[in-house]
Amino acid sequence: MSEVLLSSLAEPLTGDRPDALSVAGRHCSREELLGAAGAVAARIAGASAVAVRADASLETVAAVVGGLLAGVPVVPLPPDSGPAERDHILRDSGAELLLEAAEAVTAAVAGDDLGPGGGVAAAIETVPVDLRQRAAWSKAEPSPDAVALILYTSGTTGAPKGVLIPRRAVAADLDALAEAWGWTPDDTLAHGLPLFHVHGLVLGVLGALRVGSPLVHTGRPTPQAYAAARGSLYFGVPTVWGRVVRDAAAARELRGARLLVSGSAPLPAPVFRGLEELTGQRPVERYGMTETLITLSTRADGERRPGSVGTPLPGVRTRIVAEPGAEAGSEIGELQLTGPTLFAGYLGREEATAASYTDDGWFRTGDIAAIDPDGFHRIVGRASTDLIKTGGYRVGAGEVENALLDHAGVREAAVVGVAHEDLGQEIVAYVVAEGASERELIDFVAARLSAHKRPRRVVFLEELPRNAMGKPQKRLLPPPDAS
Repeated sequence: MSEVLLSSLAEPLTGDRPDALSVAGRHCSREELLGAAGAVAARIAGASAVAVRADASLETVAAVVGGLLAGVPVVPLPPDSGPAERDHILRDSGAELLLEAAEAVTAAVAGDDLGPGGGVAAAIETVPVDLRQRAAWSKAEPSPDAVALILYTSGTTGAPKGVLIPRRAVAADLDALAEAWGWTPDDTLAHGLPLFHVHGLVLGVLGALRVGSPLVHTGRPTPQAYAAARGSLYFGVPTVWGRVVRDAAAARELRGARLLVSGSAPLPAPVFRGLEELTGQRPVERYGMTETLITLSTRADGERRPGSVGTPLPGVRTRIVAEPGAEAGSEIGELQLTGPTLFAGYLGREEATAASYTDDGWFRTGDIAAIDPDGFHRIVGRASTDLIKTGGYRVGAGEVENALLDHAGVREAAVVGVAHEDLGQEIVAYVVAEGASERELIDFVAARLSAHKRPRRVVFLEELPRNAMGKPQKRLLPPPDAS
């Protein structure tokens, strides 16, 4: 397919629906979106980069599309970011303008609600996005190698880094996923994911626009909202799907869907099985990173296994590289890959960009994975937190977490390695559970996995710390002796 990122929007909009795009209960047609985005493009043309307050709104979509039309790199700004994070992103990205809904700008000027843009008005010009404005935009798209988006990492290892995403990478990824998932204009995509990440924005908005399928963004991703969306294709993260499974009535409303897609974190096996039982659908899991977009996925017409993220998308190659000193034939190691969806580097960080690649040009994901004999990939966890070396063994935290989640009393689980004089590291499990003792859970894991993979200690919490995408934040877990 075409490397022209917005090729589908340039096509005649025959049969355009007035509700082709729905966000948090508000609707517009693709023609209306294109007109509003054209007005944005005319206003920002020539800027080096623009930030977009990426809340769940039609204005966010119009702002992002306007930036892509104008060939101006778009910097999605999390709407709930604190002052330090917000100011870092704005300074680091070099954004010249901040785009947000006209109503929010008016409120800020009136002093009624500074919101996430508060405190930056003096440092950056704010441009209101008004869906009623219209302008035709007929200029040619920039080169496929031009930067489309500057997406910021979560900053778990320092200040967030700006990831430069080329237009060609977005086009290649969306076309590969459309083929893998059988995604066509006849689908209706439904989700409620944040619009400042790859999952919600690139897949969940630009994917629908490129394919030509209607989009229903539910606002908040509640089970009831998903049930009411009447989509044929759903996107969700494990936290969302776990809530859907716990609401059986809402889950059964998804039986009319064609495909349920889960990503951004491993889907617990009990949630996988719950979705299958309640919706009749075995969910599709996929894998990706901000730096790589989506590189692995189960296919809509293929086998769907719990705990597996499928096989490489077209053009993507993968390999597993064990740590130096690991036993020959070690089944797990760092996942490294190459392919057409990779980023163009970290903004202003040449050393960090170079360090993310091997000497022979493979991207180092930092994730620990295993590849089954038939090519299916399993992600075990992050090398920095999820590869536990205990008593001479190498254990993936994800495998232990899934075993714990199979216990009827465990709702959430996070497993880490803690320094130990004798073992090097001991396995410690943090769980949200009812009606289960520490000994019971240790024995439960030992009966399902190798004995050396059992937790040595179990810490009970009211909830796990999570980020906006629902991923457990292990660095925020309390020391095991402090709970």
